[in-house]
Amino acid sequence: MKVDTGIAANDRNEIAEGLSRVLADTYTLYLKTHNYHWNVTGPQFRSLHLMFEEQYRELWAATDLIAERIRALGRFAPGTYAEYGKLTSIQEDNSVPSAEQMVKNLVKGHEQVVKTARDLFKVASDAGDEVTADLMVQRMDVSEKTAWMLRATVA
Repeated sequence: MKVDTGIAANDRNEIAEGLSRVLADTYTLYLKTHNYHWNVTGPQFRSLHLMFEEQYRELWAATDLIAERIRALGRFAPGTYAEYGKLTSIQEDNSVPSAEQMVKNLVKGHEQVVKTARDLFKVASDAGDEVTADLMVQRMDVSEKTAWMLRATVA
């Protein structure tokens, strides 16, 4: 059936494309965070291991919200590594970095999620899509707070 919720089809498509980028960034950051949870070593092992677990669980839950919003707009959500690789703006690691570098990488990742979400917020707001705009505010809030907490561990 045709989607008729008061958002023009071309706006829904542009918003869904933006949401796909947010989803790819979020999923890539989830995977990176989970990897770091498994592989962190050093004197801060326990605290970082637990913090990374909290963070990857939150990111995992967020992927579902973002993907479901794409579906509500009438588009299919990307769901493969290949698609995420094309859409994400977060760089993967080719090795296991030090604990301090892990934290710094995650700060960069969360800051990138904020930037991607902020770009989409503008598009969604202009299109009158308050639901997507609100979701982006939530994602920016969580990632800004997480980046702050991570930065505080290497201050």
